[in-house]
Amino acid sequence: MTSSDFASFLEAFLQRAEPLSREVNLAYWTATVSGREADFDKLAELQVRLQKLYSDPKDFERIKTWHLSGSGLPDIDKRQIDILYHASLRNQISPDLNERITKLSTRIENQFNVYRANVNGKALTSNDILTILKESNDSVLRKNVWLSGKKVGNVVHDDLLTLVKLRNEAAEVLGYPNYYSMSLDLNEQNEEEVVGLFDELEKLTREPFAEMKATADERMAERYGIATTEIRPWHYEDPFSQEAPRVFDVDLDRYFKDHNVLDLVTRYFEGIGLEVRDILERSDLYEKRGKDQHAFCTDIDRKGDIRILANIKNDETWTGTMLHELGHAVHDKYIDSDLPYLVRQEAHIFTTEAIAMLFGRLSKDPNWIQEMGGIGDEEKVRISGDLGRNLRHSQLMFARWSQVMMHFERELYTNPEQNLNELWWDLVERFQMITPPEETDRPHWAAKTHIVTVPVYYHNYLLGEVLASQIDHFIRKNVLPPGERSSSFANCVGVGNYLTEKIFAPGAKLRWDEMITSATGEPLTPKYFAEQFVH
Repeated sequence: MTSSDFASFLEAFLQRAEPLSREVNLAYWTATVSGREADFDKLAELQVRLQKLYSDPKDFERIKTWHLSGSGLPDIDKRQIDILYHASLRNQISPDLNERITKLSTRIENQFNVYRANVNGKALTSNDILTILKESNDSVLRKNVWLSGKKVGNVVHDDLLTLVKLRNEAAEVLGYPNYYSMSLDLNEQNEEEVVGLFDELEKLTREPFAEMKATADERMAERYGIATTEIRPWHYEDPFSQEAPRVFDVDLDRYFKDHNVLDLVTRYFEGIGLEVRDILERSDLYEKRGKDQHAFCTDIDRKGDIRILANIKNDETWTGTMLHELGHAVHDKYIDSDLPYLVRQEAHIFTTEAIAMLFGRLSKDPNWIQEMGGIGDEEKVRISGDLGRNLRHSQLMFARWSQVMMHFERELYTNPEQNLNELWWDLVERFQMITPPEETDRPHWAAKTHIVTVPVYYHNYLLGEVLASQIDHFIRKNVLPPGERSSSFANCVGVGNYLTEKIFAPGAKLRWDEMITSATGEPLTPKYFAEQFVH
């Protein structure tokens, strides 16, 4: 088979796949904004149609042949074949099984969207829960709010466990031991290497995290008027304890409450040469009834229709979230538009997470807060020490939380029949060093929406943090002008130029590992994350 054979096949395939992919993405957008069951049903139908397109056995045999014997083809063709092969392989299951998985997944996602915690007869959004956990010193109220938020796990538990088993069934049909192993392989990741890197990070972060947590626990105990031994998950400000509690003497929200979040982030990205106004104009950014309560960025068509869903408040959390989501957005926007469709996407899901995290960190950076007009020199000096400790604490806490998610999902798909409630709290106690609640025989784990919406994804967040530190190091050493290596990159157009040229524009033309080496001069390594946040 020649390059022209593949070109003819690909052209015919994309004439069907490209518009249908756009329809799926638009339907997902509509459903997550509206929360209507009918919109989720339409989404499921379109997803099934797209999956059927990638599941055609005759097409797959041709793709597989090219994949196994394409040594004479141009590199760009071989890269497209690899991407198409992985996308098609995951769909080589029976249409009935594919449809059951898709429809069950969208049904559970809708249950998450419409669920509202209820405390004392009052319905609470996710933003309401976060506000109470940030502000209240009442341990009883905090516990009730935390438990009520977790009850969505009871709602979705049975369906979610069924979904896990169906995903495993699909993986076994394709020759994999389980869905976890399949997902990593089809995303061009080696399971042993991922687990090995996590093990290395666990050892690096264990002692510094324990020391910092002890200090934080003392301050939290003082705040709530309890002993440190009485601290429970609801005493943290994040429902999953994945973010550091604000125990150092800085109330970051006060620097943002009188600013328009959109103005801050727009000015910042424009200052480094990345235009985002068009993205924000297409986005849906504030709370609505039935709307997804979280945030995400989506590229609708790989032609520039990039949007963000958010529920903005003028506080530090949502400032960081918008910096994060706009990191995804500019990554998508500045991919070379002349690239073929299949490689007109990020090199890997964790490489776009790295960019999002590189920017998301800035809302806790005193240099960035000052440069965006939030504080003067004296105030920056006063808070820099505590903010530095807070950022370090945040990174260590997230690194430990990511261990929980990685190990839990791996165990979940290895043996879904085990006591998952017990497994969850064993992992929380081991990695986050948090004392479980009195009653652990509840599906609190099922309240984490990522297990449904982006399964076997969470490890990519920590890999993203590792790569963000590597990119940060390279920028400070090689891109910023001399004397500005401690800045937040504000108003340095060279940063935007570097990111565009070396990371955004190539898209998926290179494998993720080749792209990282090309962009930073070395393979992915945890040493720069350790330099920033461990030592």
